Amino acid sequence: MEATWRWVLVTAIAPVTWGTNYFVIHEYLPAGHPLWGAVLRALPAGLLLLAVGRRLPTGSWWWRSAVLGALNMGAFFALIYVSAQLLPTSVASTIMASSPVVMMLIAWAMLRERPALPACAGAVLGVAGVYLMLFSGLTAVNLWGVASSVTAMLLSSLGYVLAKKWGDGTSVLASTSWQLIAGGLVLVPFAVVAEGAPPALDGPAVAGFAYVTVVATAVAFAAWFAGLKHLRAGTVGLVGLLNPVTGVLLGTLVAAEALTVRQGAGLALVLVGILLGRPATRPPRVPAETGAAPAPCAR
Repeated sequence: MEATWRWVLVTAIAPVTWGTNYFVIHEYLPAGHPLWGAVLRALPAGLLLLAVGRRLPTGSWWWRSAVLGALNMGAFFALIYVSAQLLPTSVASTIMASSPVVMMLIAWAMLRERPALPACAGAVLGVAGVYLMLFSGLTAVNLWGVASSVTAMLLSSLGYVLAKKWGDGTSVLASTSWQLIAGGLVLVPFAVVAEGAPPALDGPAVAGFAYVTVVATAVAFAAWFAGLKHLRAGTVGLVGLLNPVTGVLLGTLVAAEALTVRQGAGLALVLVGILLGRPATRPPRVPAETGAAPAPCAR
């Protein structure tokens, strides 16, 4: 059990660092270049991990890397970049907070990881907590931004479960580097056609990309996929709810924003939701093939 919780803590590195992404993108990175923004995030991070792992893909990992790279990095980064420019952080983060529910359903269908009742309750509480933390009232939203955020959430949820399904003992650093490089390369021709030359970067933009590339991408995705390798997909998805929690706490600590009672209650709900979805003491048992499908959210 101790080792399992160790992997939960490792996984938590990813959403905590991702929680700073919206702020960095919005404040320091050039607007209007979502495709180049995704390329400049993915490729350097992938090359950095490849230099550490020193291993090229073999066999089926060539096409698997292309598929996973397109889902988890290429399309996801571009869509997140768009949503960060078009939506308030509260709206984008709340949409992404539904990812645990989607991951549980996809993992149930593809991996036969039947979500337990506590995990389902945790996902519901977590999403409710994010809503309480971030929403103070109705506000006009950009529909293109909403569509970008929803699509990013759906594609990445599918990609994460596929990465777990295709796990075969390959080094996490190696497979993560292949996905990042593939995702970046897929986007290059689209970036050239749609946006022309790469954007000019000033000092703050260079520093912003350096942080996003090294910390919020290379380190974060390596930790995230390590978690997917050792934990249930639903558990990993719930740990991902630390993303909006980090955003709220960052605003309180860095921007001196007051933490309201509503936000405190939401934060507590998120943490309770994560604890409810805590990993089992034993690895999940794959049910035997039967003619009947298991009921969702059952004990």
